[in-house]
Amino acid sequence: MVNGLIMNIGVLAIQGDFAEHLAMLKGFGVQTAEVRLPNHLAGLDGLIIPGGESTTIGKLAVDFGLLEPLREFGKTYAIWGTCAGAIFLSKDARRSQPLLGLMDISVERNAFGRQVESFEAELEIPELSGGAPYPAVFIRAPIIEAVSGEARILSTLPDGRIVAARQEKLLATSFHPELTQDTRFHEYFLSLAK
Repeated sequence: MVNGLIMNIGVLAIQGDFAEHLAMLKGFGVQTAEVRLPNHLAGLDGLIIPGGESTTIGKLAVDFGLLEPLREFGKTYAIWGTCAGAIFLSKDARRSQPLLGLMDISVERNAFGRQVESFEAELEIPELSGGAPYPAVFIRAPIIEAVSGEARILSTLPDGRIVAARQEKLLATSFHPELTQDTRFHEYFLSLAK
């Protein structure tokens, strides 16, 4: 329940770290659903597409008949893509792979290198409550190379590379908020899904 409203948020559960998002959402008293098939989207107020491997997520979405239902869902409801989920949401990943093509962003996969080059960074994100820097965890993370159309930048690294963007009810982050104790990004997404 968020501000007296019962919310039902799905997490795409075909690959990646969906369990961590579900645990974070349950901490808010939100009803949750694991989404694996098109009929699992019914009754949801929003959907999180977790990190994982974007080509695998795309291939499985095609195999399970989810690609078009997810596109239709995203025209009305909030969707948040974290890491690989951000790539899957994008209109351009600079290679041929199934994408939702919902968000006016282009993304470079694995922009920081391999898993051993994972890192954490304190990000300034004015949209989040509290004002304190956000502890972002980057694991084989993409970079949002460009935003266009109605998309806008929410946060960058100190060198200017874009790591979070929003387009109406669509949200993309290069990092993994579900791997921190900071709940502000999930709260922000719930505010978009209301």
